[in-house]
Amino acid sequence: MAALQSIKQNCKKVMCIGRNYADHVKELNNQRPKQPFFFLKPPSSILLPDEGPVLRPAGVNMHFEVELGLVIGKQVKDIKAEKDEDALQYIDSYLLTIDMTGRNVQEEAKKRGLPWSIAKGYDTFCPIAGPIAKSKITDMHNVEIYLKVNGETKQEDNTELMLFRIPRQLSDISQVMTLEPGDVVLTGTPKGVGPVTSGDVMEAGMRINGKEVEEAHIKVEVKDKGGNYKFTETY
Repeated sequence: MAALQSIKQNCKKVMCIGRNYADHVKELNNQRPKQPFFFLKPPSSILLPDEGPVLRPAGVNMHFEVELGLVIGKQVKDIKAEKDEDALQYIDSYLLTIDMTGRNVQEEAKKRGLPWSIAKGYDTFCPIAGPIAKSKITDMHNVEIYLKVNGETKQEDNTELMLFRIPRQLSDISQVMTLEPGDVVLTGTPKGVGPVTSGDVMEAGMRINGKEVEEAHIKVEVKDKGGNYKFTETY
């Protein structure tokens, strides 16, 4: 747990790759990108295993998106990484993550041409598990990730299905903004995303060659946030 606490404390930004699995692009009726595109989640959205439930703000239709995460180990700036070995030198360790999304908030943002920050940035909207040592993942593009809701499997696919592989992701990000040690990169979600509400329990994990990775286990309940906030459309 101390290692995860350190990751949360040292993370300056959480960079997320969007629409990086073809079937996920289709299920949300989105256009397939010609190059990686990315957006930010705040580090304050990170939820550690002992920090309680994912909190659903009033008025928010909340969706889960399981993803392989990278913890950056050294500065990534203006690089051109073409092979997995080129990218590995910049990765300190891996995480399993759930990129929680306020889907109706995101849809309004897309419709109005507004930023996605609110949809992705609520407190508790980034549960993580790990860290997973690089030695455990010998091929970053052969990792099975899955997510269940109340015991029913919703997402289950392999990172080999990524449209843009991790070296390309890091290269493209680094041309725009520098990744610093401690930053986290979420590499995209496969098909099967869907809603959760108060009382649901999400359980996510990772398998390598059919074997569960013990460190990569998330089990977290969803509860209503309460308080005075309620999402309403901007316009």
